[in-house]
Amino acid sequence: MDLVGITRKQGNLSRGDIDRTLHISAPGRELHADPDAPFAAMFRAGDRSYNPRTAGQNEYWEAIQRSDITFAFGPAGTGKTFIAVVCAVQMFQQGKFDRIILVRPVVEAGESLGFLPGDVREKVDPYFRPLYDALMKMIPGDRLRKLLDRQIIEIAPLAYMRGRTLDNAFLIMDEAQNTTAGQMKMFLTRMGENSKAVITGDLTQIDLPRRSDSGLLGIEYILEGIKGIEFVKLKNSDVVRHPLVARIVGAYDRLLKNTADASGDAAQETGEALGKLPEHRGKPSSTSND
Repeated sequence: MDLVGITRKQGNLSRGDIDRTLHISAPGRELHADPDAPFAAMFRAGDRSYNPRTAGQNEYWEAIQRSDITFAFGPAGTGKTFIAVVCAVQMFQQGKFDRIILVRPVVEAGESLGFLPGDVREKVDPYFRPLYDALMKMIPGDRLRKLLDRQIIEIAPLAYMRGRTLDNAFLIMDEAQNTTAGQMKMFLTRMGENSKAVITGDLTQIDLPRRSDSGLLGIEYILEGIKGIEFVKLKNSDVVRHPLVARIVGAYDRLLKNTADASGDAAQETGEALGKLPEHRGKPSSTSND
């Protein structure tokens, strides 16, 4: 929908409407649909509907529909996790899958949670809050609690998937950049009959002690050409949070690129990039009135 159409529908324009329209119209991100309704609603919950808001998000949603395994790479705020959860809930409610399983590698706890107090859910809840938040937007609280209690919707650390075969399930692995190669292989081989998987990650936010250990690095090279697997790369233009988020992500991207160009080495992490900058104390220069 163009700005005129948005104004007619809403009666006014927000800065976000303008930014999103400019992003959607950017070169190389052309739409392939009716310009008055570029993206069909993915899911309705009560009086709210959820639909892709950028061309990249629409490409991601379509990949999930047609593929058995979809990898989504992209910066914060591009909807990687939310769109995966929306698709999972939609397909579950359509009867295509019997359950939804959401996992994350719990790097902060070293994937070993025995030293933390409480049961498993209490231990991992802080790490899975974004997944709960997404589910709660689409499923009423009482029903969500019942589905969680019956393990029809399961949220667990990645380590708890070992040794299982998951049939008739929609699987989501979030923050996949923090898996090792072995963990990535383990997760991908959990799929049973009539299952679908979405793996999301951001290669600029690897929290492992050694970046090179990430199971998301090189995964496209390993799995290239395998039927039923797709890779989607979301960009800064797909960020749909506060407009400042896209600009902040862009600023960090420029930092990594500029320090790599200046040194001749790839600055893989923000910390490494900052370490290559000239010392800057940030003190104002003193002046004298004498």
